[in-house]
Amino acid sequence: MSRRNRADLRLINSPEGETMGISRRQFIKSAASLGVIALAPRAGGAAVARTATLRAAVMEQAIRAGAPRTNFSGFNGSVPGPLLRYRKGETVRLAFRNALEVESAVHWHGIRVPNAMDGVPYVTQNPVQPGDEFVYEFQLPDSGTFWYHPHQSSFEQVPRGLYGALIVEEERPIEVDRELVWLLSDVRIEDDGLQVEDFGRILDIANDGRIGNEVLLNGIAAGAGNVLEVRSGERIRLRLINAAAARIFQLELHGHAMNVIAYDGQAVEPHVLEQLVLGPGMRADLVIDCMQAPGSRFLMNDIHRRSVGPIASFVYGDASPVRRKPLGAPMRLAPNRLPEPDLGKASEHYIMFQGGMRGAPTLGIVDGKPARTHELMERHGLAWTMNYTARHEHALMHEPFLHLQRGEHVVLRMINETDFVHPMHLHGHFFRVIAVDGRKQARPVWRDTVIMGPRQTIDVAFVADNPGDWMYHCHILDHAAGGMMGTIRVT
Repeated sequence: MSRRNRADLRLINSPEGETMGISRRQFIKSAASLGVIALAPRAGGAAVARTATLRAAVMEQAIRAGAPRTNFSGFNGSVPGPLLRYRKGETVRLAFRNALEVESAVHWHGIRVPNAMDGVPYVTQNPVQPGDEFVYEFQLPDSGTFWYHPHQSSFEQVPRGLYGALIVEEERPIEVDRELVWLLSDVRIEDDGLQVEDFGRILDIANDGRIGNEVLLNGIAAGAGNVLEVRSGERIRLRLINAAAARIFQLELHGHAMNVIAYDGQAVEPHVLEQLVLGPGMRADLVIDCMQAPGSRFLMNDIHRRSVGPIASFVYGDASPVRRKPLGAPMRLAPNRLPEPDLGKASEHYIMFQGGMRGAPTLGIVDGKPARTHELMERHGLAWTMNYTARHEHALMHEPFLHLQRGEHVVLRMINETDFVHPMHLHGHFFRVIAVDGRKQARPVWRDTVIMGPRQTIDVAFVADNPGDWMYHCHILDHAAGGMMGTIRVT
């Protein structure tokens, strides 16, 4: 790969492929509209799903103006990949072309697809070989904020840049003045701008995962210099996606109320958050009323213990306010139709999580044979167990650890005996978070990914209504590769 010392920062700003230079003032507004693939209108106003192609290939991109270009893998020549935008109920046809030198596939995170379309190598399909193509076709049953990424060597392919947003619009969207989509991620780079080639280290696998030294917002270096221009009085809908392989964000926005209206694409009763915790794979939709004075400036900060600094600045222009009082229109989203679990007749299942660098000695079953913690790490490159079993990435996925009947109402009790955080993700379903450490939740929200804290117990409930073998794993991708993954079979 060639190295270029300096480059102008360029982004694709429309489906027509128009390029434009990026200034600090333009950055976030432009990046949010990166590579949109939307719907073609049909006569009479109905929508027709446009067939789209996602091509994964090695590429280069500067993460800040004037900086050395960084080597990435990206979809359609950009990081993040194209913003796919559809309407609820549409059927989409997405052709994945693998121009990488390694196998890959695409998983549609959070979308309740048929099992054959879930994009998990050796579980729902064979990996797509270099030079080959695989076509995914499925209906979009739910509105919300979703995303896509590989499920083949995810611990490497995702931080290399293979991820993008998929937005499914509501039938009746709420009233806002503007909508933004922000993909948060990170990258580990050297002074020359090139990515550090240290993927899959056991030190990362057995600890917090591989954390980058540069946080990216829509593929560009985050920081106070990244400016979102706002106008006093306007209402913004901000769709946030954590596409990082391991980093957890803890966000606050000075001078503004962050009204959360959806988690993981599913509507919640609007309420104000002082801080938003967003683990890998998780999403949140916020409504922000920008009611500060023209000319003022406010920071969105990441205050997590692993933070590298601010995310962006909200800067008010000098124009007269759009309105003097917050928009009176409701923020509440219409909920998607999800099968409600009946706790009175639900079967109960327990999942024990053990392992990690600081964990107590663990006995795990690997390839049918017992192994202690040091053997897991030294011989197998694994560090984590679920129900005393450590699984290689997709290698033994043909043997599910849990069998459920289609239509079965289920409670999963997840018991974390490790000293680490684990954002646990279930494919093909949404679940209600019903209890934390035995305490019933006042708002048992729908999620597809939930953070399980150190030494914490989480109870979730769902209806196993989607047949097939479904991945269940930690979305700290090094943890998944290090043994914390398995499949749940619904028949």
